Amino acid sequence: MTTESGTTEPGERADTGGVFDDRILTVPNVLSFVRLLGVPLFLWLLLVEHADGWAFVLAFASGLTDFLDGKLARLLDQSSRLGALLDPFVDRLYLVTTLVAFVIRGLIPWWVAVLLVGRDLVLTLTLSVYKRRDLPPPEVIYLGKAATFALMSAFVWLLAGEMDWALGGFGRAFGGALLVWGTAVYVWTGLLYTGKAIAIARSIPAVPHRTT
Repeated sequence: MTTESGTTEPGERADTGGVFDDRILTVPNVLSFVRLLGVPLFLWLLLVEHADGWAFVLAFASGLTDFLDGKLARLLDQSSRLGALLDPFVDRLYLVTTLVAFVIRGLIPWWVAVLLVGRDLVLTLTLSVYKRRDLPPPEVIYLGKAATFALMSAFVWLLAGEMDWALGGFGRAFGGALLVWGTAVYVWTGLLYTGKAIAIARSIPAVPHRTT
């Protein structure tokens, strides 16, 4: 599914059309590469240096560039096959690494990370249902886009709550509320996608395996 930034979630179709369909060096792809390079730096700041302020800045910048690369891909007609793969990969990498780092730091409970990562793993497994029937992945559930945006925003606000500033208390409270809401809706949309896959498996027979 496409996220709030225009990227895709596991189990959903990406729009790979565009003027520069096979190009690698595009503005959106450069932004995605920059975000990818920021993952180890984010972990180092959060887990080694405990530099929560700089980690907050990096997380905010990552969210901003994630929003921009989707918009620029459409605005500049620079959608590409690489971007359709790289952008959601970086999104999921940030999500997983942030969850692991936050659990280690004690910023979120471990079961929240298990729920979120488990949801994506289940959706990845359901892709085989569509593949075995020569069907495209399911259409976007836009509620999932809102849940993804809420979760990524929650992480930024929770980091803000760890900083020694006037909005620290608000950051913890607001980030916690977003985390609860985002997690609930994220899991709910995962159940909806799983239900779709089960319905497809029951109603449409698999295509017989073809050998060449």
